[in-house]
Amino acid sequence: MKIHLPQYNGLDNQVMILISPVFAFLLNCINFGSQYFSSPGYFLLATLVSFVWFCIDFVACGAIAVFFRNRYPSEGEVPIRLSLMIITFLITTGLFLVALFNLFESIPYFNYRFNESAFAWGYLALGITSIFLTFLMEGISRYQEWKKNQKETEMLNQAYMQSQLQGLKSQVNPHFLFNSLNCLSCLIQEDEKRAEDFLDEMSKVYRYMLRNDDDPLVTLETELKFVDAYQHLLKARFGDGLQLTIKVDEEDKTKFIAPLTLQVIIENAFANNKLCKSDPLLISISSNGKDTLEIVNGIQPKVITDTVDFEANLDNLINKYELLDQPITMDVASGIQRVIKLPLIHNKKELTP
Repeated sequence: MKIHLPQYNGLDNQVMILISPVFAFLLNCINFGSQYFSSPGYFLLATLVSFVWFCIDFVACGAIAVFFRNRYPSEGEVPIRLSLMIITFLITTGLFLVALFNLFESIPYFNYRFNESAFAWGYLALGITSIFLTFLMEGISRYQEWKKNQKETEMLNQAYMQSQLQGLKSQVNPHFLFNSLNCLSCLIQEDEKRAEDFLDEMSKVYRYMLRNDDDPLVTLETELKFVDAYQHLLKARFGDGLQLTIKVDEEDKTKFIAPLTLQVIIENAFANNKLCKSDPLLISISSNGKDTLEIVNGIQPKVITDTVDFEANLDNLINKYELLDQPITMDVASGIQRVIKLPLIHNKKELTP
């Protein structure tokens, strides 16, 4: 059975195991003098009692440290946190030391009387050590946080680059290009004006997809303009089998999302569901006034024959938002429709790696 003790930075238990025996030995040397080595039994029992007592003291101080860490977590509160921790540690250590000396005095086997001089020296040594360990553990904790942030930043950059590569591999792929050109070819034969309009919208779509932009965010308005051009291509391909409605507040259009987010979600929807004129696939995009964009589509499962991995694109998008601490939520519990809630960002700097 594992016992989970409160820890400040994950190293507390290791430090306790290393420090407590040393404290126990040195304090007993000061406290008992030569009597400490009078017999093996006396030496072992006094060491064991002191070791267990210091472990209890260390766990108590660890719980106090965790409490103050949670109470004052920000960078600006570090001086307050450290000051309160040191003061509390000194008080706690003094109380534990008094209790330990009284414990020795209450056990007849030790034949011990409270030694004020030994208590003073022991408390001085423990006080200095407590202050040193406080700064040491805080330094280790801050270093671990720095490493964690570095790792998260690296993962974020990798996810962003992977997203860009996935975009080039999946969104701009021969499969999609072939269907677009095939539709264009048919329109040229049937209606030159519609073919010209289709070509214009197609150029907008591919210009947006292929643009060389290192910015990980675009305004929702920019993305919706792209979706407007994108749905012209889908309309030419699927006709009335796919119906897309957009209802977004003007205020929300100035907020930010990752580029091609809506394209990935829409593509995933029509790739996994049947589309026909008599039973069209309905997709709606709307804002709810709570910094969230809702994309809702009906569930009409079909047998998937395409070789393009559309699920990987959606998984990659979800993973990217999770790394940015802006999770996407997806609900398909009803079995009738899928609801994806996408966070809208107020400030570019919130998600900039």
